[in-house]
Amino acid sequence: MALSTRQELIDYCLRRLGFPVIEINVDEDQISDRIDDAIQLWQEYHFDGSERVYIKKQLTGSSLNLAANLASNYTVGEKITGGTSGATATVQTAATNVLTVDNVTGTFAEGESITGAESAYTATSSSVDAFVAGDLENGYIPIGDNILSVTKLFKFGGLGGASNSDGLFDVDYQFAQNDLYNLLSADVTYYSMVKTHMNLLESLFVNERQVRFNRKTNKLYIDTDMDKTFNVGDYVIAEGYALVSGTEYSEVYDDMWLKKYSTALIKRQWGENMKKFGGIQLPGGVTLNGDQIFGEATQEISTIEEEMQVRYELPPTFMTG
Repeated sequence: MALSTRQELIDYCLRRLGFPVIEINVDEDQISDRIDDAIQLWQEYHFDGSERVYIKKQLTGSSLNLAANLASNYTVGEKITGGTSGATATVQTAATNVLTVDNVTGTFAEGESITGAESAYTATSSSVDAFVAGDLENGYIPIGDNILSVTKLFKFGGLGGASNSDGLFDVDYQFAQNDLYNLLSADVTYYSMVKTHMNLLESLFVNERQVRFNRKTNKLYIDTDMDKTFNVGDYVIAEGYALVSGTEYSEVYDDMWLKKYSTALIKRQWGENMKKFGGIQLPGGVTLNGDQIFGEATQEISTIEEEMQVRYELPPTFMTG
């Protein structure tokens, strides 16, 4: 029977170790920890433990919270200034008591007057958490903790020109479109040479945006001037790898390697627990031998981990340049 839940995996491992014929001296919390260890290694190294995904994130602006529902009195696009801090920003949206802003300079203070350059309206910022920085001000994009790595950022957003869009009116798009010759009349060899030449030009003049990501911080940094490249509400799409969760995909718990490794980890924990009772003879002439159980499990774990490297782990990705 295929396993489909975490508890079914635990029961399977205990049966392989002899339960209920043999008492397995391992606490429930210890079993849960060993299952977590097995799943974590499976997710990080097994080729089925992660999948390629596309991450879509809408960029958020910074929020300036007012003490009252007076945000609608400001004009979208106008410049606002903090009376005490001297900080400035441009209003993007205004609703209830929140002003969404960008192009922020300085730091707005709590409880200060906020004056609009065009509307000449003045309101007071909130006394608690008056300013909350958005993606453009932070300089990074928060990513979910299920993301293992980010490999590529798709090219959306301008390169410093008057428009920050890479859509229909982008120079690169028009250049490529005008040089794509009619495939019905052009020779395939010539077309291949043209495409190769265009790819060379693109690699020389249109570089991919560089990104930095660490899964422990869950922050995706884009090495560009965020304020000048993107607008509030723009979408950023990246390619990456996400961990495959058993909560979402029940077939995870029936993985052949995961079942063997989970069993071996629980067995080693059993031996670790029993080692301190080594040599004690029980009624009936039975002698506890935790050292033997521990040693067998350790050897099994080493063999199973080597099997992971040889059979199930993807080859490393080489970086050039």
